[in-house]
Amino acid sequence: MSIFIANGKLVNEGRIFDADVLVENGRIARIGTGLSAPANAQVIDAKGKLVIPGMIDDQVHFREPGLTHKGEIATESAAAIAGGITSYMEMPNVNPVTTNEGALRDKLALAAQKSRANFAFYLGGSNDNLDDIKRLNPQLACGVKVFMGASTGNMLVDDPVVLEGIFTHSPVIVVTHCEDTPMIAANEEKYRAQYGEDVPMAMHPLIRSVEACYKSSSMAVGLAKKFGTRLHVLHITTAKELELFTVGDMANKRITAEACVHHLFFSEEDYATKGALIKCNPSVKSAADRAALINAVREGRIDVIATDHAPHTWEEKQRSYFKAPSGLPLVQHALLSLFEHHHAGTFSLELIVEKTSHAPARLFQVKERGFLREGYWADIVLVDINGSTVVDKEPVLSKCGWTPFGGYTFNSRIDTTIVNGEVVYRNGLVVPGTLGKRLEFNRD
Repeated sequence: MSIFIANGKLVNEGRIFDADVLVENGRIARIGTGLSAPANAQVIDAKGKLVIPGMIDDQVHFREPGLTHKGEIATESAAAIAGGITSYMEMPNVNPVTTNEGALRDKLALAAQKSRANFAFYLGGSNDNLDDIKRLNPQLACGVKVFMGASTGNMLVDDPVVLEGIFTHSPVIVVTHCEDTPMIAANEEKYRAQYGEDVPMAMHPLIRSVEACYKSSSMAVGLAKKFGTRLHVLHITTAKELELFTVGDMANKRITAEACVHHLFFSEEDYATKGALIKCNPSVKSAADRAALINAVREGRIDVIATDHAPHTWEEKQRSYFKAPSGLPLVQHALLSLFEHHHAGTFSLELIVEKTSHAPARLFQVKERGFLREGYWADIVLVDINGSTVVDKEPVLSKCGWTPFGGYTFNSRIDTTIVNGEVVYRNGLVVPGTLGKRLEFNRD
């Protein structure tokens, strides 16, 4: 069946304009004014709504395989499409860890059977899988993920020879989590000596400190400059780290940076009410750091906005500081949180679409997605920019059943999500049945 989106206000490639969109055979067939709906088309009246390309989230943790009491590909991808995320790139710190081709293919097979959104997976780096990285097929993984800081499983890469080998030989973009583990461990002991096991959550940004982030980020940037690596540094949280990155068009950069929605929304003041619900790595830091990140998005120093969606159970989050895990479920409300910045006059609509759709598509060389273009896959989201979403009145679709945005009312609403030309979410309900596709890349 064709879909005809009538009377929409499109936000695409730096423009806002009125147009209709015709979708046929999973792809965008026509964009224009005064188009007529085919006789067999499903007509969606988008009057008063934005029509945007679906978000491509380059950093999620969906917990499958091995950690499925926290989340599953099926549940987390359903939450993603409810939030206007039509494609995602998932991280390797599951069980078993995704550090070889066999584990990567197993996850691709799982997603093909379960994922409601389009999908890709990272190959993880470790101290002992450099050969797996060297022989990686560039079509098989979206990138190589390097934890230059603490992680679960055998994924902390702290051997300098291996690090240099990854930065020299990776056939795809290298993405990094940057925190210095020895500095964090020393800070943990310092605050444990002061408070015992019941360290206040407000100490988290002092334990996962500015200095720990900068030391690791600067090392990653230094390695990339030395070896000419295509590097993307994930979830920047500090004003100081921003000094490492340049302003300008991403097309002219070999080293890029990402900010995540929660670091643009929360600050250390929120630990008083949210506690472990906003405990994440790297940590939510000061209001001044948040303001610097927002400005860096505006000026083009931050290239991509993502989620780092990482669910844990409610029970796990009620534990004391050292036992409560780090990570937040975010995909369902990520875009809505960014539209709050638009309502505040901080981010333009064009900027939000650039950082969430166009930029990740360009950065990872995603084939025929991330834009509203004739011939491209129809991954489209309709947003009621004048609607509202009362978070506590709607089900949280992530398996963990909670959100750090509890108690909040957003000033926008996700109306409809279309993936590969099929309506998968509309009027507050996930439409059963349709599955996403594996992402393809414009790579040799």
